Amino acid sequence: MTRPIVEAVNVTKSFGHNEVLKGIDLSVDTGEVVCLLGPSGSGKTTFLRCINQLETIQGGRIWVDQDLMGYKDRGGKLYRLNDKEIAAQRREIGMVFQKFNLFPHMTVLENICEAPIQVKGRKKAEVQDDARDLLARVGLGDKANAYPNELSGGQQQRVAIARALAMKPKLMLFDEPTSALDPELVGEVLSVMRDLANEGMTMVVVTHEMQFANEVADHVVFMADGYVVESGPPEQVLGNPQQERTKDFLRMVKDDED
Repeated sequence: MTRPIVEAVNVTKSFGHNEVLKGIDLSVDTGEVVCLLGPSGSGKTTFLRCINQLETIQGGRIWVDQDLMGYKDRGGKLYRLNDKEIAAQRREIGMVFQKFNLFPHMTVLENICEAPIQVKGRKKAEVQDDARDLLARVGLGDKANAYPNELSGGQQQRVAIARALAMKPKLMLFDEPTSALDPELVGEVLSVMRDLANEGMTMVVVTHEMQFANEVADHVVFMADGYVVESGPPEQVLGNPQQERTKDFLRMVKDDED
């Protein structure tokens, strides 16, 4: 038996008195696409940020590729890693945010090349070749010398995906990658994500795109109020939900679409 690439056990997280995650268990196998669904405030984004230690968990444990994230375990007692050690763990994980976070003063090519050169110390020429390949892969082969403000939102988000892939991650996290886009631009980003899934990239995706979850996810997790309410294959969770909370949410989403 191989261990899952992501394994979360009883993860808790609070902001002050507000308990946002109340004991989350989740596992993701290599090559699997897991979509996290749920209403605003359910803890989806917080959980995603906990996986790569942008947020510090208060309880439970998260492993990525059998590496305990953010901590060392000595005889059952956890010791927090220092910033440099956490940054080293994070190098293996790509993350794409709602906002594109591109450097405005750099060209598209420079945005993609920055981290592999600065963080991984790779040779500039080699990284640039990889970056051009990635741009072609996300349908932006002709935009290497453009600046972010010359691109549409969908194009900027595709550059952000290419930038994350440039680090050659073992895992990709997507935090509502289409929520800041105009509706007509959503499809071009989801198309790139579909291609990644077909190529076997392990992905955890916070999304409200039900059709994408239904078509692409191997596993759907419905969260509400800091709990996992229901999880399973999309045909089960989306097609035949067992929990009232899930049914209510899906009804509400359908009403919004209608």
